[in-house]
Amino acid sequence: MSDYPIILRPTGEHRATVIWLHGLGADGSDFVQVIPELKIPEDAGIKFVFPHAPIRPITVNNGMPMRGWYDITSMEIARTPDIAGIEQSVRTLNALIQAEEDDGLDASKIILAGFSQGGVIALETAMAHDKTLGGVLALSTYLPDFERVQSMQTPVFMAHGEVDDVIPLDLAQRSASAMRTAEIKVAFESYPMAHQVCMEELDELSNHLNQWLGL
Repeated sequence: MSDYPIILRPTGEHRATVIWLHGLGADGSDFVQVIPELKIPEDAGIKFVFPHAPIRPITVNNGMPMRGWYDITSMEIARTPDIAGIEQSVRTLNALIQAEEDDGLDASKIILAGFSQGGVIALETAMAHDKTLGGVLALSTYLPDFERVQSMQTPVFMAHGEVDDVIPLDLAQRSASAMRTAEIKVAFESYPMAHQVCMEELDELSNHLNQWLGL
């Protein structure tokens, strides 16, 4: 099993990059199939990067090894967060961002996306980054520690299921509120779904991509 990211390259000039992080137990292939549903113009020049989380034992799953960006130690998902694991994955994502910048891309043309655990890492990375990124697509996710919220100019779109039984809607809403208190620009939408994505959500996600990248 390869640990190299899955990469979808644009057919023409490379103008922007979306780095998309999967959720617990999945891998980088998890969201490749949704890209056609975003209805992005073929000449938009967007490169998609889908990294794989490392395989690690997950406490709430009886220590079973699986791909995860950090450990989950309690069924109360925001309790006793694995800060060390989160920071390790933030460093991994920062390296991917740096690789895009080394390739000549401006930070404002780099967008982070993440589902569930992947959304946590996307948000934490953007808040700690020393440059303003193009945006963060934070799907079915949350902030593990409100005291770690840092102000940033990078805009955020959060989407969440109204009947999510993995990450409660209330936790996502409180996370959005904490970011707004830190003067972060956050758009929040909820949908009649569980811990998943839906077509209406993908349409709104596409709208934000187009807006942030000026497509």
